[in-house]
Amino acid sequence: MTLEEMKAVDVRTTSRDELVDIHDVYIDRTLPKVERIKDFISQIKNPYLFKCGKIVVKMEFADTDLTLED
Repeated sequence: MTLEEMKAVDVRTTSRDELVDIHDVYIDRTLPKVERIKDFISQIKNPYLFKCGKIVVKMEFADTDLTLED
């Protein structure tokens, strides 16, 4: 599945049981940045839709120059 397809997944039609819990994802900080990203995506399956405990999280990003810090 491509990132665009992952982004388009409808949270209402996805089974909660199929989602990965972010608490189960391990980030190996010894890996180079690109490898950490690849490893994260392979673990989380869909970076746009996952669980955090009992909560289903759907990530969306606005097309803007503002950062989270702003």
